[in-house]
Amino acid sequence: MIVYNMKCAGGHTYEGWFASSAEYEAKAAAHELACPECGDTHVEKGLSAPRVNGSAAAEPAIGPCGMPCGSAGGGMCGMGG
Repeated sequence: MIVYNMKCAGGHTYEGWFASSAEYEAKAAAHELACPECGDTHVEKGLSAPRVNGSAAAEPAIGPCGMPCGSAGGGMCGMGG
């Protein structure tokens, strides 16, 4: 899915979800896009930030005590010494 920021001639903005850029182009050419707030069919595709799906959060580093670094006492390992 591709998400575009859309804007109608009346100034309303909304997200438009499309299976592909070709689907967006086809619907725009056929004037099938309409603002959900006012129904205006004069809509434009605005700038959209890309979305990157990241993996799960990285595992924390393990200190010499066997505990995650930073988990005990301001970044110091809880191991006495």
